[in-house]
Amino acid sequence: MIREVVKDDLNGLLKLYMQLHDNPMPEETAELLQIWDAILQDKNHHVIVAEENGQIASSCVCVIIPNLTHNQQPYAFIENVITDERYRNKGLATQCLDYAKEIATKENCYKMMLLTGSKKKSTLNFYRKAGYNSNDKTAFIQWISCVKGNS
Repeated sequence: MIREVVKDDLNGLLKLYMQLHDNPMPEETAELLQIWDAILQDKNHHVIVAEENGQIASSCVCVIIPNLTHNQQPYAFIENVITDERYRNKGLATQCLDYAKEIATKENCYKMMLLTGSKKKSTLNFYRKAGYNSNDKTAFIQWISCVKGNS
């Protein structure tokens, strides 16, 4: 089943995210719950999941970004695409991305874009097969590190 997250999905989503760049399982702090609530309340922030056997098996995030160019049409940004290792190669991530495209289309977005840190040919081919290309734009990233307590 492909759907958007609900409040009770936090733990399952965080467990899945542990496979994304080897993220540790965060503590369930007031700050984490506040971030989760803000995500759930943001009409432009869509966390899409594929559920298999009652567990979150795959996910992606689709954020709709308002825009003043392109006839004021928004665009969609896709991030945190991940499928649990036990459920890979079943089309779940593709279904999540397709759901994100449905949202972007409904919101009248003129484009969707995503970034991946992967250099694996299989991952890049997966995104190409899903309709993304790496020819039209060049992505640059500037990493910003912020230690809590220092501003």
